[in-house]
Amino acid sequence: MIKSQFTLKQLEALAFVVDTGTFRAAAVALGTTQPNISARIATLENALGTSLLTRDAGSVRLTAKGEVLLDKARTVLWAGEALIEAAGRQDLIEERLRLGVTELVACSWLRGFLRLLKEAYPKLRVELEVDLSTVIERRLIEGQLDLALQTGPFKVTSFASEPLGLENYCWVANPKLAKGLGTRPNLEALFQQTILTHAKHTQAGLALHQVAEQNGLETSQIVHSSALSACVPMVLEGLGVALLPEALVAPELKSSELRIVPCNWLPAPLTFFARYTKERAPLFVGRAAKLAVEAQQENSKDK
Repeated sequence: MIKSQFTLKQLEALAFVVDTGTFRAAAVALGTTQPNISARIATLENALGTSLLTRDAGSVRLTAKGEVLLDKARTVLWAGEALIEAAGRQDLIEERLRLGVTELVACSWLRGFLRLLKEAYPKLRVELEVDLSTVIERRLIEGQLDLALQTGPFKVTSFASEPLGLENYCWVANPKLAKGLGTRPNLEALFQQTILTHAKHTQAGLALHQVAEQNGLETSQIVHSSALSACVPMVLEGLGVALLPEALVAPELKSSELRIVPCNWLPAPLTFFARYTKERAPLFVGRAAKLAVEAQQENSKDK
């Protein structure tokens, strides 16, 4: 029996140093200090009688032996987690989930997802980041996020991905402005107003500029915002028409504070996915991705 020659915390430290790229980043991800991570790695190397990592000018690389043993370390970590799951003791999983979401998720069904996650893993700590999908993907690639709930398209397609469905766009205005636009205004009529919408480099922002150029429409009155929720009070006050995801303005549409403005053009719907690195993520991250699917489906039924 190997007894206590090494610990799961030491194996976890090895995996996180490799995944995040530095001892400092691993310490932040695991909620400890850099000296603690260094001590765990050193103790593990002494126990196994081999060098696992090469430290060179601020970078960290696996040794040839480390590459072989890292896969075995992950297998041991997954087996330990599977044992806890099989025993029905998810309350023993006192880990942190570094979660990145887009603003639309945060404003719509995130609460339902967090509720399901809390029920499944009572002691799981969630560290939440809300940002543009491009930023979230970069953080996922860098190993700074465990799970991303975001929109495509993506630069990197190698992550495990759970489809979360589509979110349609709509044109909206307050009742007074909507009435003045008529029953079915064309795109040219909308471009006579200030247009409130996504940041310019987003999928919808790019599509809006493209269709404007194709139709010879002036784009100077398009007001872009990286914070979608900031567009809502502006359109409520009649400062323009807005091109926004329908889920974002669902409460205002239901209360008739805003009205749909029918138009002959809309950008393609947003496609949402739960994405994570299956090859290195703890098992609870994959389970969380499936809970995100469940939460989104529950939200869709309530619409």
